[in-house]
Amino acid sequence: MRLLGYLGQWRSVAKEAMDLSVTVAKFMGLLHITDAYLCSSTLVYGPSMLPTLNISGDVLLSEHVSHRIGKVGPGDLVLVRSPTDPRKIVTKRVLGMQGDKVTYFVDPKHSDRLHTTVVPKGHVWIQGDNIYSSFDSRTYGPIPYGLIQGKVFCRVWPPDSFGSLD
Repeated sequence: MRLLGYLGQWRSVAKEAMDLSVTVAKFMGLLHITDAYLCSSTLVYGPSMLPTLNISGDVLLSEHVSHRIGKVGPGDLVLVRSPTDPRKIVTKRVLGMQGDKVTYFVDPKHSDRLHTTVVPKGHVWIQGDNIYSSFDSRTYGPIPYGLIQGKVFCRVWPPDSFGSLD
């Protein structure tokens, strides 16, 4: 009889633990969906986006819906899967969409030579704001639209420039 009493006690503890586990699993799933498909934060650092972003690092919020419905255009700051290293995500500005003519400095550090190209269908032209220190479409050409991972909409760190992307 005592054994049945203990089993009954453990059954209620096991049921409560299972209920809590399911709740935690649902919450973690919701976090994953939110991060992957709606909105995420990203730490961005490096000289390629100076003066817009700090060299020491900014935390940006990006949304993952606009690029899926074709609402990315020239001037937007985007997160892009690097065409040269797919493990990296880079932050650049969109300068041209498919069909646009883009004129750019071939090597701004050493010459004033310009080159004009037309962005092919299904591609975008991205560039860092600091043309002297950016590895972008000037190096590897227009990138496929599908490499865009998100559109930046807010800076959250550092606190003194919260919200602004100017």
